[in-house]
Amino acid sequence: MDVAFYHLTVTPVEKALPKLVEKIYSSGLRTLIVCDNQERMASLNSILWTFSQNAFIPHNFEGDPARHPVWLSLASDNVNQADVALVLNGAMIPAGQFSRVMDMFDGNDEISVIKARERYKSYRDGGYKLTYWKQNEKGAWASQ
Repeated sequence: MDVAFYHLTVTPVEKALPKLVEKIYSSGLRTLIVCDNQERMASLNSILWTFSQNAFIPHNFEGDPARHPVWLSLASDNVNQADVALVLNGAMIPAGQFSRVMDMFDGNDEISVIKARERYKSYRDGGYKLTYWKQNEKGAWASQ
């Protein structure tokens, strides 16, 4: 399993996440978005419907998860047979459930950064292939 860390420094998750999800979806992969709370899940649901007039990302958090290539959840169980887990709540994802984990965290929150470093170390110690992306001053992702 590959694990990529996404260090948000310029834009909030609500602005950065939809573009990543769009790229994942357009490549034919299924995604589970693991949210930190019900309010964020509802907010991201609305944002994914409206973030672009040129993009359509079929998603939901109610109903049958197997019918949706993008599923929003509070748990990391792979209920929609996703290839990618996009983690917003700091959960550690065990090997075998997904081919890729994308751990997105707020770089302007010191506690969030400390916890992300701990997860990075745990994944590294577990032998996972790791990548680290940080936003530049324009909000674009740069590999570190």
